Amino acid sequence: MDDDHERQKNLEKILYSPSYRLAYKDVEFLSHPKMRATRIELELQKPELIFEREGIDSTIVVFGSTRIPDPAVAKKRLEEARSRLAETPNDPRRCRALAIAERIEAKSRYYEIARRFAALVSSEGQRSGRRHYVIVTGGGPGIMEAANRGAYDVGAKSVGLNIHLPQEQQPNPYITPELCFQFHYFAMRKFHFLLRAKALVVFPGGYGTLDELFECLTLRQSRRMQNIPIIIFGREYWEKAINFPFLADEGVIDEADLDLFRYADTPEEAWDMIVRFHAK
Repeated sequence: MDDDHERQKNLEKILYSPSYRLAYKDVEFLSHPKMRATRIELELQKPELIFEREGIDSTIVVFGSTRIPDPAVAKKRLEEARSRLAETPNDPRRCRALAIAERIEAKSRYYEIARRFAALVSSEGQRSGRRHYVIVTGGGPGIMEAANRGAYDVGAKSVGLNIHLPQEQQPNPYITPELCFQFHYFAMRKFHFLLRAKALVVFPGGYGTLDELFECLTLRQSRRMQNIPIIIFGREYWEKAINFPFLADEGVIDEADLDLFRYADTPEEAWDMIVRFHAK
């Protein structure tokens, strides 16, 4: 009896041992540093298979700040900042907060422009069950939300490539559920941004937007990706943020590199640029 009991206990240990788990179901094993290459491949293949299943063969990528909200939200936050400053008029932090709220409210018009642009592109690209020029964003709030929302407005599909961050970023509620992905590796996320891209459309933003813009400019400059238009909204903002002509004047980029991007003011103008570019 004792031997039977001991064997049964040992069998239970075997069955529940981590080594006995199927490798692809063993999260602890897959999380090991030496399994990084496998995890990277999984982040490559999962979206690939789903894009193929959904028939998505071309995309338009929209980048921009997470901090530029719907105009109504921006206006409310501005009013709140004014009220807080009125309580303590000499508080320098509240003066600064009000100034920033005013700048954000002024830029909130780009939320509506991004929303209208995505609605226009999605209406044109997803007729009769087609999946052309599908809007892709980083899946978060702000300008990304606006672009996903524009596609949602016209009943079209759109993609969100979310990223696991120390401060969790929830997907915005306008992404097509079966096309919302979460990534651990920025590199794989960037790869999927550009793999099927037929255009990159950039709105005012901060470090993340700058990173994504310059990554694409570098790949285009070095001819390491497909030839696509890079369209920038907000000339006044970007000419203050980055002095592109200065780089050419200093000889660190070619004069021709200034032609890698174009400015646009309206959704219709940006869409016309994309259509004409690919009609060549």
